[in-house]
Amino acid sequence: MHYLDKLENQSIYIIREAYAEFRKVAMLWSIGKDSTTLLWLIRKAFFGKIPFPIVHIDTSFKFKEIYQFRDRYAKEWGLNLIIAKNEEALKRGVGPEKGKFNCCTELKTNALKQAINKYGFRALYLAIRRDEHGIRAKERIMSPRDEDFEWDYKNQPPELWDQYKTKAREEEHIRVHPMLGWREIDIWEYIRKEKIPIVSLYFARQGRRYRSIGCECCCAPIESEADTLDKIVEELRISKVSERSGRAQDKEDAYTMQRLRSLGYM
Repeated sequence: MHYLDKLENQSIYIIREAYAEFRKVAMLWSIGKDSTTLLWLIRKAFFGKIPFPIVHIDTSFKFKEIYQFRDRYAKEWGLNLIIAKNEEALKRGVGPEKGKFNCCTELKTNALKQAINKYGFRALYLAIRRDEHGIRAKERIMSPRDEDFEWDYKNQPPELWDQYKTKAREEEHIRVHPMLGWREIDIWEYIRKEKIPIVSLYFARQGRRYRSIGCECCCAPIESEADTLDKIVEELRISKVSERSGRAQDKEDAYTMQRLRSLGYM
C-alpha cells in the first residue's frame, strides 16, 4: 500500500472513531492547506455528507482569497458552516496593533471558547501536525482540554497500540488530531494525488508565495518560483526554511505558541 493511502486510512479511522464516541462534534476549518485536506478526508469518511458542523474562527483580518475560497466551497460541498467571531472584542478595537498574543487570544482562542459554549461541542477536529511546530509535537491524537479550555501539555494521556483517550469528563472537551503524524510534504503530495482545491496564495506570483496562511497582517511570503503543485513538492524536498517562518506568532519569543496553546489556541 502506498504510504499516502496508509496515512489516509489511519486518519479516516480516527475521524470515524471520534464521531462514534462523541457525536456532538465539529471541525475547525482555517481554509489553509492542512485543514482543507482534513475537510477532504472527513468528506471521504462520511461519503460526501458530513454529519456535523464546520467552524471557521473569523478574526476579520484574513486574506480576501481565504474568504472567497471559504464561501465558494462551503456552498459547493454543502457544508453546515458556522462562522464564529468574538464580536465584543472587535467592537473594543482588538487587533494586531494591540499585540499578537492579545489579538490571537481574543480573536481566536476566546472566539473558539464562545463557539464551544454556544453549541456544546464535546470534541473538535483540528488539522495540526507534529512537524509544524515544536509545541505541537507534545500533542496526542485525542487531547483533553479542561473546563477552562486549557491544555495541560505536561500531563498528556499515553497512546499505545492505537488506543486513544475516548472518554472525557463532563467539564472537558477533546481535541481530535487525525493528521498529527503527517508531514508538510505529505500534505502537498496528497493534495496533488487527490486534486484537492487549495487557496491560490500558496502558489508563487512574481517570485513569492505563502507557505503558511492565516491573518493577512501576520503572514509574510517566502521567495519562491513554485507556481504548481509539482514545483511546491520539489521545493519542499530541498528547503531548509521553517514552514511557519512567515508567521508573526512564531517570532515574538520561544514560548508564545506554547502559551497560546496552553490557553486553548488551535
